Amino acid sequence: MGRRERKKAATRQSLADAALRLFTERGYDEVGVREIADAADVSVTTLFKHFPDGKEALVFDQDVDREAALVAAVRERPADLTVPQALHRMLLGAQSRTVHADPGFDDFLRLIDTTPALREYARRMWLRHEHALAAAIADDAGLAADDPGCRALAHFALEAPVLVRGTQDPDAALARVFDLLDNGWPGTRTG
Repeated sequence: MGRRERKKAATRQSLADAALRLFTERGYDEVGVREIADAADVSVTTLFKHFPDGKEALVFDQDVDREAALVAAVRERPADLTVPQALHRMLLGAQSRTVHADPGFDDFLRLIDTTPALREYARRMWLRHEHALAAAIADDAGLAADDPGCRALAHFALEAPVLVRGTQDPDAALARVFDLLDNGWPGTRTG
């Protein structure tokens, strides 16, 4: 990465950090874009050059990286892994790195959970990832891009981290979800 790209990345990160700090301190609705730009020592115009989608995008600054990682998990997986196993491994690793590396992660989740605009933005963001992931799964399987099974797998794989949040053992719960995606529901009833 050249000097110019490093400077752009640093400005983008500074804006995202300032936004998250202000949002968690005062609440999302109480902070304006001018305050965020001032806190990062840039103009409002510069803020919108880096985050053209608006204030919500400041919270989800790793969005592009996440989609690329999801698609790569399918396309670059080892031959001995199924698509659900590869997605499980990728999401488990991402979840573990985020939770253990960022002491403010709980505040981040609380901010999203308590802010309707951020919950809606997150939903739209995940939907966009769902389309890209479903296309990668379909391509890998040699199926049509709109195959409902591929779309379902992408949808439920992306919903899994949300479903397990707040459980006593999120890693075990995530494994349970992906076991179901990989092996299906048992056909026999017990008891």
